[in-house]
Amino acid sequence: MSTLMDDIKTTKDALDKARDESIISPRFYSTDYAAVDRIDITPVRAEWDAMMQEFRDDPNGEHFQRDDAFRARVADLEPELRAEFYDFLISSATSEFSGCVLYNEIKRRVNNPDIKELMGYMARDESRHAGFINQSLKDFGVNIDLGDLKRTKKYTYFKPKYIFYATYLSEKIGYARYITIFRQLQRHPELQFHPIYSWFEQWCNDEFRHGEAFALILRANPHLLQGHNRLWIKFFLLAVYATMYVRDHTRPALHKALGFDPTGYDYEVFRITSEITRQTFPLTLDIDHPRFRQGMETLRELGAASELARKQGGVLSSVKRLWLGAKASVVFASVYLIPSKANALPERVRLAPVW
Repeated sequence: MSTLMDDIKTTKDALDKARDESIISPRFYSTDYAAVDRIDITPVRAEWDAMMQEFRDDPNGEHFQRDDAFRARVADLEPELRAEFYDFLISSATSEFSGCVLYNEIKRRVNNPDIKELMGYMARDESRHAGFINQSLKDFGVNIDLGDLKRTKKYTYFKPKYIFYATYLSEKIGYARYITIFRQLQRHPELQFHPIYSWFEQWCNDEFRHGEAFALILRANPHLLQGHNRLWIKFFLLAVYATMYVRDHTRPALHKALGFDPTGYDYEVFRITSEITRQTFPLTLDIDHPRFRQGMETLRELGAASELARKQGGVLSSVKRLWLGAKASVVFASVYLIPSKANALPERVRLAPVW
């Protein structure tokens, strides 16, 4: 059963949800801007210049325009589906706006012309994405005050290399998630209960291109992919996959409405993301290993129990959540120790969004 039945009825409810700091909630980030300013992309200059021309050409400049379908299809959804769809929209808008805030701040703080120009274009794209989602929330009367969110959301500090790993993965897995939904609805248009999904194909090409930028940054600085950094790459891969798995299983009604089983959907996204990240990462996770699959399930169960304890409140619930968190850490470590699959990096970095 869904854990999202606490209905969101007002803009304040939506903002409170966006501010949430649970382990599966999108975060806002800060970093060492001076270190980012020193990034050198010379080793990938030809591919970088071609990518930057794509950003300048702005292929999705006119894409995010609403049509009459939005006014005509503010669906009267069943309560459980409505709650989960709200949660999806709020989480997605928060995640997109998080990228906008981070990229704008990097642009403001650096002088490196390559990084400054890139961050300006990516902030532009993420602002469009967040605003487009927020318009759909406004149709339901529960939009997010993005200015307030920027001022009041807690910020997490990450070293630049962690920003690169996490953001590269976020952009690529975002592409994989959106394109998987879009392809499903191409096959089954009768399942499309809201018009926003029609925008997903071109939209996720923005996500793909953003990931390409971080792929080039990482490949231009090969020390970030070697030695002990391989352990960090494995950590971020597992953390992103586990977070997605736990979060998606809190939305069973949403996935059912789209014709998905959450587990099947997640493993398809993991498969696509693993294929894509071979362009950049020297390893992939063994997502078909029985212990990996059992570990994801156990983390899901522990996450559901922890969320239930959080809602119950009180001292005993806090103690229970600490105990559940410790158990989750042991499970995460067990899955982390599954041998990864080595990957030889291709000579050419860039990929096309062909999935």
